[in-house]
Amino acid sequence: MKKIILPALGLLALAPATAVAKDAEVKRFQHDGATYSYTVTQVGDTRVITGVEERTGKPFTLRVGEHRVRGTVGSQQVSFPLRAVEPLKADKTTLASR
Repeated sequence: MKKIILPALGLLALAPATAVAKDAEVKRFQHDGATYSYTVTQVGDTRVITGVEERTGKPFTLRVGEHRVRGTVGSQQVSFPLRAVEPLKADKTTLASR
Protein backbone atom coordinates (compact mmCIF):
# COMPACT_ATOMS: atom_id res chain seq x y z
CA MET A 1 0.00 0.00 0.00
CA LYS A 2 2.89 2.37 0.71
CA LYS A 3 4.00 1.88 -2.90
CA ILE A 4 0.76 3.50 -4.01
CA ILE A 5 0.16 6.10 -1.33
CA LEU A 6 3.72 7.43 -0.87
CA PRO A 7 4.23 8.58 -4.47
CA ALA A 8 0.66 9.82 -4.70
CA LEU A 9 1.01 11.78 -1.50
CA GLY A 10 4.08 13.46 -3.00
CA LEU A 11 1.86 15.07 -5.58
CA LEU A 12 -0.62 16.09 -2.91
CA ALA A 13 2.00 17.38 -0.47
CA LEU A 14 3.40 19.73 -3.07
CA ALA A 15 -0.01 21.15 -3.95
CA PRO A 16 -0.97 24.32 -2.09
CA ALA A 17 -3.32 23.84 0.82
CA THR A 18 -6.97 24.33 -0.02
CA ALA A 19 -8.87 26.90 2.01
CA VAL A 20 -11.62 25.53 4.18
CA ALA A 21 -14.87 25.67 2.24
CA LYS A 22 -18.30 24.07 2.43
CA ASP A 23 -17.66 21.99 -0.68
CA ALA A 24 -13.97 21.28 -1.17
CA GLU A 25 -12.90 20.81 -4.79
CA VAL A 26 -12.71 17.13 -5.76
CA LYS A 27 -9.43 16.36 -7.52
CA ARG A 28 -8.33 13.20 -9.33
CA PHE A 29 -5.10 11.48 -10.26
CA GLN A 30 -4.00 8.15 -11.71
CA HIS A 31 -1.20 5.94 -10.43
CA ASP A 32 -0.30 2.40 -11.53
CA GLY A 33 -3.58 2.06 -13.43
CA ALA A 34 -5.78 3.09 -10.50
CA THR A 35 -7.76 6.33 -10.39
CA TYR A 36 -8.12 8.19 -7.10
CA SER A 37 -10.45 11.06 -6.29
CA TYR A 38 -9.83 13.17 -3.19
CA THR A 39 -10.40 16.44 -1.39
CA VAL A 40 -7.95 18.42 0.71
CA THR A 41 -9.02 20.46 3.73
CA GLN A 42 -7.01 22.40 6.27
CA VAL A 43 -7.75 21.67 9.94
CA GLY A 44 -5.52 23.84 12.11
CA ASP A 45 -1.91 23.05 11.18
CA THR A 46 -2.85 19.71 9.59
CA ARG A 47 -3.85 19.06 5.99
CA VAL A 48 -6.47 16.30 5.74
CA ILE A 49 -6.65 14.36 2.47
CA THR A 50 -9.83 12.29 2.13
CA GLY A 51 -10.59 10.19 -0.90
CA VAL A 52 -11.41 6.91 -2.54
CA GLU A 53 -9.86 4.55 -5.08
CA GLU A 54 -12.58 4.70 -7.72
CA ARG A 55 -12.51 1.10 -9.03
CA THR A 56 -12.60 -0.69 -5.67
CA GLY A 57 -14.24 2.02 -3.58
CA LYS A 58 -11.49 1.69 -0.95
CA PRO A 59 -11.50 4.91 1.09
CA PHE A 60 -8.44 6.67 2.48
CA THR A 61 -7.90 9.48 4.96
CA LEU A 62 -4.44 10.95 5.49
CA ARG A 63 -3.48 13.64 7.98
CA VAL A 64 -0.37 15.47 6.81
CA GLY A 65 1.41 17.11 9.72
CA GLU A 66 4.65 19.05 9.83
CA HIS A 67 6.86 15.92 9.88
CA ARG A 68 4.58 12.88 9.68
CA VAL A 69 1.64 11.44 7.74
CA ARG A 70 -0.94 9.33 9.58
CA GLY A 71 -4.25 7.87 8.56
CA THR A 72 -6.10 4.90 7.13
CA VAL A 73 -6.25 3.23 3.75
CA GLY A 74 -9.26 0.96 3.68
CA SER A 75 -9.16 -0.55 7.16
CA GLN A 76 -5.36 -0.48 7.44
CA GLN A 77 -3.58 2.11 9.62
CA VAL A 78 -0.66 3.91 7.95
CA SER A 79 2.02 6.16 9.43
CA PHE A 80 5.24 7.33 7.81
CA PRO A 81 7.61 10.32 7.86
CA LEU A 82 6.83 13.11 5.41
CA ARG A 83 10.41 12.92 4.11
CA ALA A 84 9.63 9.39 2.78
CA VAL A 85 7.14 10.85 0.30
CA GLU A 86 8.30 10.95 -3.32
CA PRO A 87 6.60 13.24 -5.84
CA LEU A 88 4.77 11.65 -8.76
CA LYS A 89 6.22 12.28 -12.17
CA ALA A 90 3.50 14.47 -13.65
CA ASP A 91 2.82 14.35 -17.36
CA LYS A 92 3.34 17.60 -19.19
CA THR A 93 0.10 19.40 -19.92
CA THR A 94 -0.46 21.77 -22.80
CA LEU A 95 -2.41 24.71 -21.46
CA ALA A 96 -2.75 26.57 -24.75
CA SER A 97 -1.44 26.21 -28.25
CA ARG A 98 -1.84 28.09 -31.47
